[in-house]
Amino acid sequence: AAMKQTKGLESDKKSIVKFEFNPKDGIDNPALSLAEDMDGEGVGEPRFYLLSKGSAETFGFSLHEELGCRGHIIRQVELGGVAQRRGLQDGDRLLQVNGQFVDHMDHQRVVQKIKASRNQVLLAVLDGDSYEAAKDLGKDLSQMLPTDIRPRLCHITRDKSGFGFSVSGPEGVKGTFQLAVRQHGPAERAGVPPGSWLLELNGTSVRSYSYAQLTRKLKQSGSKVTLLVASSAVEEFYRVRGLQATSALADISWLPFKVRELHMVKGPAGYGFLLKEDDCISGAIGQFLWDVDAGLPAEQAGMKEGDRLLAVNGESIEELDHQETVLRIRAHEDHVTLLVIDPAGDEFYQSVG
Repeated sequence: AAMKQTKGLESDKKSIVKFEFNPKDGIDNPALSLAEDMDGEGVGEPRFYLLSKGSAETFGFSLHEELGCRGHIIRQVELGGVAQRRGLQDGDRLLQVNGQFVDHMDHQRVVQKIKASRNQVLLAVLDGDSYEAAKDLGKDLSQMLPTDIRPRLCHITRDKSGFGFSVSGPEGVKGTFQLAVRQHGPAERAGVPPGSWLLELNGTSVRSYSYAQLTRKLKQSGSKVTLLVASSAVEEFYRVRGLQATSALADISWLPFKVRELHMVKGPAGYGFLLKEDDCISGAIGQFLWDVDAGLPAEQAGMKEGDRLLAVNGESIEELDHQETVLRIRAHEDHVTLLVIDPAGDEFYQSVG
C-alpha cells in the first residue's frame, strides 16, 4: 500500500494521516511518511521510509555531500523508482539508517551502510528547510528520533523445562502472539524481551499462523529455535507507521554467530591466505578464504579455513567480482582489515533471511 499524508495538526500533538491504497505496490511492504508538523520554529518532523527492492534494482536515489550544504543530501530521485514511489524527495537530509543515527558520520561510511543493507533499508529523513532551520537553532537532531526501532533476532536452545517462554494471543486472531518470558530461562538468556511480540519463527513470518499452527511449528523446531521479536515500543513504531519489521532490519547482537573483523599487517611472506571464488549457500557467488598458513598474519588475526569474506576495509564486497575484491585487498600496500564469517554462521544467517 502506497500511503500519503495530509499535513498534520499540532494542536493536539497528533498527526492526521490519510491513507491511499495503490494495488500495484501490494500490501506487504507499505511505507508511511510522518506528517511534517511544524513546531513553531519552522522545524518539521522526521519521516520514515522502508525501501524494498529486487536484487537487480537500485533504491532509486543518490546520496550526495555538497559544498556549502550541510548533511547527507538525497538527490537524483528516479521517477517511478522505489524511493520516489515511497515519497523520498530531492533535498531531504538523511538522519538515520536502520535505526542508527548517521548525520555526524563520514559520508562514505553512510553510503556503505545503505549498500550493506542489500535489498531492504529503513531510512529517516528530514526535509531540507527543516534540517537547515534545526541546525541554525542548534538542535540535537538525534533527539528528534526514536533510539530503539530495531526488532531483535534471538536464537534459543531449550533446556529440560523448554525454551523458557509461553505464547498468548487473542482467540481466533491469526498472527498476533505475545511472549511471556521465564526469568533466567533460555529465552531470557538469548535476549528475548519480556512481553515482546513474535514476528518471525525460523525465518518465516507468523502473520498467517493460527495459535495451533504456531504451537506445531515450535514443536517441529527440535532443540533450537530462532525468533524475530519486537518489544512493545518497537512493535508500536512499525504498526502506527504501517511498516513491516523483518529480519533484514534486526539487531543481531544477541545471536551466537558473530562476524569477525581481522586486522592484518603484511609480513615478509605476505598475509598467508588464498582467496577463492565459489558458490555461497544462497546460490550466489562469494569470496572464500583458504590455505591459511600457520604462523603468518592471517592465522594470527584469527582467520579460519572456509571463512567467507564480507567486507574489505569497512566496505562491502558482496557486489564485487573476484578481481575487484583482490584489488580492494591490495589497495593499501602493507595492511588490510577484513570482515568475515565462518560457514556455520553463514548458513545460519541464510536460513533466517
